[in-house]
Amino acid sequence: MIAKLPLESPLWRDFDGVEAEEMRVLLRQLAAAADGEGGDAWRDTWTDLSGGLMDDGVVADGAYAALPHLVEAAAALPPGRTVDFWVDLGFIVTADYRPPVPAGLEAGYAAALRLAERAAVRSLLTAGTSGPVCAQLALSWVALAGHHMGVVLWQLPDLRDGGLSLSCPACGSDTEMPDFFAAPAPSPPETPLLPGPPRTRREGHPWGEAAEVLREDALGEGWEAFLRVARDLAAGGVSPSTPGQAVLCLVAGIVAVRGVPQPTAGELARRLMSLTGHFRCWDCERTWPIADGLAETPDGVTLQHPPAPARATAPARTDPDGPADGTPRMRRTAFSASVPGSAGSVDALAVVARPGRPPLVAGGGATGVVCLWDVTDGRLVRDPLPGHPDAVRSMTALPLPDGRVLVASGGDGGTIAVWDPLTGRPVREPAGERPGGVTAMCAAAVPDGRTLLVTGTPRGVVRLWEPEGGECVGRLNPYGSPVRSLTAVPISAGHTLIAASDTAGRVHVWDPAVEDPWDRGAAVRPSERALADADHRVAAVAAVPLAGRTVLATADQLGAVMLWDPATGAPVGDGLPRSTGTAGPPLVTATTSRGGRTVLVVGARHGRRLRVWEPETGAVRRIALDVSPTCLAAVGADLIVGHDRGVLGLPLGGQ
Repeated sequence: MIAKLPLESPLWRDFDGVEAEEMRVLLRQLAAAADGEGGDAWRDTWTDLSGGLMDDGVVADGAYAALPHLVEAAAALPPGRTVDFWVDLGFIVTADYRPPVPAGLEAGYAAALRLAERAAVRSLLTAGTSGPVCAQLALSWVALAGHHMGVVLWQLPDLRDGGLSLSCPACGSDTEMPDFFAAPAPSPPETPLLPGPPRTRREGHPWGEAAEVLREDALGEGWEAFLRVARDLAAGGVSPSTPGQAVLCLVAGIVAVRGVPQPTAGELARRLMSLTGHFRCWDCERTWPIADGLAETPDGVTLQHPPAPARATAPARTDPDGPADGTPRMRRTAFSASVPGSAGSVDALAVVARPGRPPLVAGGGATGVVCLWDVTDGRLVRDPLPGHPDAVRSMTALPLPDGRVLVASGGDGGTIAVWDPLTGRPVREPAGERPGGVTAMCAAAVPDGRTLLVTGTPRGVVRLWEPEGGECVGRLNPYGSPVRSLTAVPISAGHTLIAASDTAGRVHVWDPAVEDPWDRGAAVRPSERALADADHRVAAVAAVPLAGRTVLATADQLGAVMLWDPATGAPVGDGLPRSTGTAGPPLVTATTSRGGRTVLVVGARHGRRLRVWEPETGAVRRIALDVSPTCLAAVGADLIVGHDRGVLGLPLGGQ
């Protein structure tokens, strides 16, 4: 008997997701079905009740009190009638969020899982089920045994559709393999890349019954070695430390011998068996077992094939060699460290124009100093500019009506500093946006001839500042949405709009020329319908020069970019589609190539791939980096990459 919480106990009122009366009804129906009465009336009741036990991947506390009752009752039914019940139970025990087992219920819940494991084996070996359902039941069996590969149960519907999504165990980058299952099942490799003999479970286990039915010839010639691994593992029993590759081999073997009809089930089994192979992470370039990319390996469990450390490749001063994938060669320039002999993360960049002279690049980061580099050779043009008691999070250039260009920087603790890059001296004492950091800033030209500094914070405060005097002269963002990024979009000479993205994925547009922040002025937001139709949740904004005007670019965390007409809010062109290689917190910058074409560079913060997109032609090419980018800027036909170790320059022209 399993230790259970009595249904009469007042403690039932403390559990969410299940009511004692519902339990009584279902248990009576299960008992009647076990006695050959009542048919399958229990199935509808179970469907209703299971929705309370787990809702949208969240397991209710009441599940731990209910499952011992339910498992004991379901285990008494004929094995062929409970397949769906054990599959549902597999989903519950592998859900995304499972709260800790309440005190006093641990022993009963653990005993219920052991009984469920045995009952699931009986269903698996007795019932003739379709290949996909057989695979689900086998993975539920794995989950009930406490093995981490049980979570593959949640991916199985996608596997049948042809795609595969893997997460690198080292760097966490996602690798999409959309056609992995689309083609016919591959031929087996000469030797299966599987671990050695599995460790035998010491306690009694039900897996031995499966070993008896796993025939080596079930999948035909070439697959015998895989079936031997599956049979040996079944004989020894699956334990939490069993390598994931071997577990997937067993699941595929079970589908091969118990799935129906046999030809179709055999094809699915061969495809599942191919999951015992390897994949190469596009980001850190390490090779891993597919099993380790499908499910996170728990702490304390050794990965099957620990990869050799990735080759460390710091960006050279000049590197004439391009990637080995056919991308044209390009010269890379590593900018000088802000402090001789050291290099730190650079998290914000700004381009400082100098009429008649090469522009400068200003950058700042964790060290709290601002540096100025010559874009042509990456050398520091003067000593680092101090002034931040906090890390630099945002920067912008401020072109003034008299022709001077100032540099502003925003700090993690709220500091706002303004410098004259020609003298290296602060224009005024640092101001502040305390509490809270300055996450974004840009320059706004208004029709009266002034240039204003615009700053945004995570608290949703967007202010307009007179840059030299430091006075706050206005506010935007009347709704107070927390700001992620800002950009200035010129709509005419001396008049810019301000666009922003917030933490909820919305995009805002304001007109700094109007005094009332609720007055839209000339501001037009991008079409809400177009955003919704594209499922485009904006995480970054940028201004893009395009065909003699400036349009607004928005980027989301899936790598997609859309362009918008600031006068109408309508989308411009087809946009840049999503991409796994550049998914994540987006980085976007735009420039004009030497040939006069508009170029957008799109990446993800701490990713290692960039896409270079020409909206006018639709051409897209890729750049592979050996650093983790944190910010981007463009100077003419040159790309500037701030990264975790400094700054890197790359030419975009000359293709």
